[in-house]
Parts: sequence; C-alpha cells; structure tokens
Amino acid sequence: MPGTNLTRAEAHARASLLTADSYDISLDLTVGETHFLSTTVLRFRSREEGASTFVDLVDASDLEITFNSKRLDPARVYRDSRIELTGLRGENELTVRARLPYSRTGEGLHRFVDPADDRVYLYSQFEVPDARRVYANLEQPDLKSVFTFTVTAPAHWVVVSNAPSPTPEPAGGAGEGTAIWRFEPTKRMSTYITAIIAGEYHCVHHSYEGTGGVIELGHYCRRSIKEHLDLDELLEVTKQGFEFFERTFGVPYAFGKYDQLYVPEYNMGAMENAGAVTFRDEYLPRSRQVHAFYEQRANTILHEMAHMWFGDLVTMKWWDDLWLNESFAEWASHHAMAHATKYTDVWTGFTNARKNWAYRQDQLPSTHPIAADNVDLEAVEVNFDGITYAKGASTLKQLVHWVGEEEFVTGLRRYFAEHAWGNTEFADLLEALEAASGRELGTWAEEWLKTSGVNTLSPEFSLAGDDYASFAVRQRASEDFPTLRRHRIGIGLYDLTGGRLELRERLEVDIDGELTTIAALAGVRRPDLLLLNDGDLTYAKIRLDERSLATAIAHIDVVSDSLARALLWGAAWDMTRDGQLRARDFVTLVLAGAGSETDSTAVARLPMYVRTAVEYYSDPDHRDELRARWEAGLVALLEGAEPGSDHQLSFARALAGIAHSPSALDLLAGLLDGSRGLAGLTVDTDLRWTLVVALARAGVHGEAEIDAELARDNTISGRERAALARAVRPDAASKARAFHDAMVRDDLPNETQRQIAAGFATPGQGEYLAPLLEEYLTAADTLWEEKGVQRASTALELMFPMPLASPEVLARVTEWLQTSPANPAAKRYVREGAADMARALAAQAFDAG
Repeated sequence: MPGTNLTRAEAHARASLLTADSYDISLDLTVGETHFLSTTVLRFRSREEGASTFVDLVDASDLEITFNSKRLDPARVYRDSRIELTGLRGENELTVRARLPYSRTGEGLHRFVDPADDRVYLYSQFEVPDARRVYANLEQPDLKSVFTFTVTAPAHWVVVSNAPSPTPEPAGGAGEGTAIWRFEPTKRMSTYITAIIAGEYHCVHHSYEGTGGVIELGHYCRRSIKEHLDLDELLEVTKQGFEFFERTFGVPYAFGKYDQLYVPEYNMGAMENAGAVTFRDEYLPRSRQVHAFYEQRANTILHEMAHMWFGDLVTMKWWDDLWLNESFAEWASHHAMAHATKYTDVWTGFTNARKNWAYRQDQLPSTHPIAADNVDLEAVEVNFDGITYAKGASTLKQLVHWVGEEEFVTGLRRYFAEHAWGNTEFADLLEALEAASGRELGTWAEEWLKTSGVNTLSPEFSLAGDDYASFAVRQRASEDFPTLRRHRIGIGLYDLTGGRLELRERLEVDIDGELTTIAALAGVRRPDLLLLNDGDLTYAKIRLDERSLATAIAHIDVVSDSLARALLWGAAWDMTRDGQLRARDFVTLVLAGAGSETDSTAVARLPMYVRTAVEYYSDPDHRDELRARWEAGLVALLEGAEPGSDHQLSFARALAGIAHSPSALDLLAGLLDGSRGLAGLTVDTDLRWTLVVALARAGVHGEAEIDAELARDNTISGRERAALARAVRPDAASKARAFHDAMVRDDLPNETQRQIAAGFATPGQGEYLAPLLEEYLTAADTLWEEKGVQRASTALELMFPMPLASPEVLARVTEWLQTSPANPAAKRYVREGAADMARALAAQAFDAG
C-alpha cells in the first residue's frame, strides 16, 4: 500500500492523463486550536474518458466528497492518503470538505502560540509533498494550476498567500470578530510553492521599481521580536537581489508582490513559496552575531529569491531534477552576493563551510549523483543534502569558468524565455546552454551530474636542484565510484616574502584523466607552497606535497589571500578525516592560524572541526592531553582577541563548547554571573544560554540553574535552549529523559525536539549513552513509519551514538543494518552514522601511529 508515498511512475502516469485547470480552496482557521476546516474545489481535465486516478489528502476526518455532482462514500474511496476517482470525464469537478490537524512538526500548516505574549501564528510548509495536509490536490510538481484561496480567520489577524493580500470582509454569520480574506487567483504554479501564513504578525511594507513594474515588498515577523526586524539591512539585500537577478536573467520578476515572512519553529533555513517566502525567525537575531551570520542570512535571502526563477517560474517535471532548483539557486545566490552586495568574499565562506558539507556527504555510503534517481517521494525527502546544494553549486561554478560567464548567462536567459510557467527536465537546460556556448555538454553532464564521488588531485614532480624537472597532476577516484573527470583548476605557487606567504605565479590548466602533465612548470623554481585548485574553480579534494604541508602548518597565518587559506584549511581537514594528517597536527594548524584568520565563517567553523578531530579522530590514549592543549589554546585566543571583535565572540562560543578543566569552567561561570569579564565581550541573552549549556554539559549546572535562566528568558528561544541544556547534562537520568522526549513523544514542537536530539549524543558522555544503544536501534526499526519524515530524520541523524565509537559498537550497528526491517530512508541515517564511526576509528589508528 502506498501510504503517503508517491512513485515517479505513478506521477508520470497521472501527468500523462490529467491537466489541472484550477483550485478554489477555502480554509476556516476559527474552529479550534488543534484542527481547521478545508474545502477544495478542483477542476481538471482527463485525456481519457472513463479512466481512473487519485487525489492526495493526508490525515483527513469528517470527509465529504462530491465528484461530478455525485456524493462519494469516504469509507470506500479514501484510503492510504488518497481519494480514488473512477469514471473520469473530459472535464471534471471534485469538491472535498475535510477537518485537518494543525502541525507541530513544521509539515503542512504549523500552529504556534508565542509564550512571550500568547499570540497565535500559523504558517505553511509544503515542500516536498505537504500541501496535501492542507487541501486536496494533485501533489506533484508537473501538474501546475492556478489557486484561489479564501481564508476565514480572526479579524485582527494578518493573512498572506501567494497573491496580494485583499482587504478582509466581515464574516457575517461566521461569528463576531471573524473576517474573510478573498484572494485573487495565483499565477500558474506547482502545489508545493503555494502558501498560507496567518496570525498576529507585525508587518512593514515598502516597494521596489523592477524592470516589469513596481514590486510591493512586505516583511513580517512575530510581534514579540519586531524590535529585531533590521529592515535597513534586509531591504538592502532584497533590492540588490532584484536588480541583479532581473538584469542577469533577462526576465522580470513574475509573481507581482514579494513578501518575506520570518516564522517560528521552522525546520529549514527558508522556503521559496512564490511571492511569499518563509524564513526561520532565528534570522532576526536578538543578540549580537558575527559577520558570518549576516553573510549566511544574505545568502539565504538571495537563494530563495533566485528560486523565483529557478523552481517557481520554471519548475522540474519530477524530483529527479531537484538540482535544477537547489544547485542553481545555491550558485546564483553566491554569484549575486559576489557581484551585487557588500559580501564580495562570499566564495571564501562557501569554501570554508558549504563545500566541506558536500565533501563529507559525497564520501558517505548514501552519496548519489547531483541529478539523482529519485524513484519516489521517500527518496526525494532524504536528498536535500550537501550534494544537491553545495556539490551542485560547485560544479556549476566550474561550468561557468569552462564555457564562459557571458555564454552561461545567455543560456539561462534562453532557458527562462522558452520554458516560463512550464516544467522542464535536465535536457532542456542542457540544450539552452549548448546553444549559447557552442560546446557539447553531454559528456560533461555524464561525468559531473550523473556520477557519484569526489576526485582527489595530487602533485607529482621531480626536481633538478630547486627547480621542477617535471610536473604532473595525479587524479584519483574511490574504488566504489571510479569516475575520473575533467577539471579546470588553478595551480598557485606561493613564496615566503617579507614575512608573508604571497602568490608568485598562477597557472590555469585543464586536468583530464589519471595523470596530466603540466609542461609549463618544467624549469620553474619550486615554491614554498604549491596549491592545486587555487581559486577554487573545481570540486575536488586536494593534497599538499610534504614541503607545502609543512609550510602551511608553520605559516598559514601569513597567507595573504583568504580563498587560498580556505583551500589550505579544507585540504588539511580532508587529510585529517582521511587519516593522512594527525589530529594533533590539525590542532596545531588551527591554533596557529585562527587568531589572524579574516574570514568570519572560517573563524566560526574551524573550532567545530577541531572539536570533531579531538573527540573522534585522536588517539584515545592521548585524547585528554590533546583536549587540554586545545582548551588552553582557545583560552589564549579568546584572551588575545581584539575586544568587541567577531573573533572574541567566536572564540567565547568555541570555548563554551569544549571547556572541561576547573579553570576554564570557572571562567565561563564568572562570565555568566558577572564576576569575570573580558573587555568588549557583552554577555547578552544568547551568550548567556551558551554559557549555561556549557556548564550543564560539564555537570556544574543542574535543573535549578537551568530553570532560573529560563525564568529570565521565558521565550520560545529560551525554552528551546533550556531543553538543550537539560539534554547535555552528564548523567544517566538526563540521557534517558532526552531519549524519551526526542524519540518517543509526539507532543513536543519540532524545534524543541531538534534541540534535545542535538544535545543527546554529546562527546565525552559515552558511559551514559551505552545503555541506550539497543533502544536507539530498536526505535530505528519503526521510527520512520511512526513519527514521519521530520521527527524521524531529526532523531536518527542527531542521536546516532557517535561517542560510543569502537569496533564492537560498529559491528553491532553493522549487524542491525543487515538484519533490520527498517524503512530504507531510516537505514540511510544509521548507515551514515556507521560510516562516520568507521572513519573515526581509522583516523584514531593513524593518529596513534
């Protein structure tokens, strides 16, 4: 039985049969705190008289179904989240009335009551297949239609959808204080980008003069956080984005108005609902943040805006081509930031964070091609990952360099012009790019988009004195994914000059096959540091020769170019993960360079990588020693940081994440209670919680201290951080409670569950996790079916017991993978955890050697 799944074959058959003409959707949001009423009138055509089909609807009760003027018995036609329809006519009309539940998991129509003031907020989240939790529909991207929403809600609410918000009308017989919003029909779009946002939102309106006319801009947030709506910055990035994208893509923004809504308990960063983009409201910070935060927020704003073209105006036929949405939006947002905003070094941040995400994902057993084979919805829902986003964007970045930016953009313009309002497949884009560039791209697509795995590039050379006698680049691939690809790379030669490590010369070359000779380097003086992929043009792991690695470890703090440093950080981290650089040497490298690093993303990320290296990749017999050295080094970095700088705040957060000695914990406690201070460091609300969590992790703070902090900050953010603090406490009772809350309970909100899950498998607390290993595996057998995608994926990924890393535990998990009846999607997360554990054990063995 299909349940809530839908296969690609079913979707193809339905799209071949049907055309969705229109939806009229009426929602009544006034009937209670747990449910709402939904009425859908769907008009569609069938290409075959007398055929059968189905319409999607999840968790419906009190159903009334009328099809072509005939009442149907829900008990007979509604099963497995589908309404079965037979005897289709050429033109059909289906009316479905249902009572549907509000969501607490961020899927469907999510309902939130703000503990700060008891105001109510609703928002929808429909990607991938959750519009069917709000109205009956044909839930697949290639059955586009127009949607007319009518919403009944409390009169003092704000109601937003894809079409401009109308003036509400008194509801008459619906009850005093109730109003009705009658929206105009939308543009033609897929179900997953329709949206309803309603509640007591604070809103501010502006406008922008686009190439197609005035675009009305709305910004929305909860009333309790309206003081944190930093409009000047948000408007600046929004207007810069519209100017850049309309000019670059050659097609005006197509959806009229553009609302950006910051909503609570959001599962992801944002969602590209056409003309009504939703963001997690943590993007409106109440406490000080570093530059990297604002850079990432700007990237998210522009990523979602790029989707108005990639995904909303032109949409994939099926989720196999999800990358046509996400890889392109990822590339386009970074491209726009580099050319149109103040965040001109954004590709450095990409290399320091997003690309490492891709490299890790691509080396897991769950890796897949960028153009994935998504046979059904269950496959789709686990592929919103580092490959679909960051590897895809990296590959596109290389393609731009290969075919030329002008030719690439010309191809995009042709693609949008030819396919506006329609659905496409990869071949449609390839045709447009080939026509614009004059290049054959089919073989490039085969090797880059339809194969898995990451290549490794290494220098091979011989010397004649201090000069290269010969030079070549060796390309390797893994045994499981042996594809060797064409790469466009830079080769940078860096010398120590005047106390700095400066670029002497840079070559740009094409790599093809296992060994590529670089004749231009023969007779060239060997540099102090040779850097492959200088400029970060391609997607590949790079290796440093012995001299270059020694230079990097000793002098990374004097490398002038931020992108070159990012590549060195990445190469060293790859080597550490691959068991080719000892964890202790990676710690030495970071301690040498983090204090002078200028990229805010690197300063924030490097301590996270070091924590993993110390806790999981280091020799257990010398781990305590390495922990102490890393802690002492962080204290020195914190105390030496410029007062009030991003470095100071980043190092304070990093120290809180790993502090364990009495002196370091005393420093944190003193910062929290005010008895200690660091010039320029403001211990604001969020930093207070960071310190409370740190002290709870170390067993210094208990329930009383956590409750006292929550009394100071009784907001949803405070409640979530309190839940995290309780989960990280080092005792068996706290771990058992965290396990129950995140794995068993259904009543916790999604973000609270995520915080608890994130605190469960805390490094260094293996003794308290060991009794729960079998409970984790038993729960994983059925969790996907019992809890659904969001809750199950959160728990399985974040609660994998990595602190128990040992050959025995790895063998037990491997046995479970071989024998468990669990859903393949659930096994994916456990299999990824097992792969991480195997990698850690290999790195530990190398570090001990």
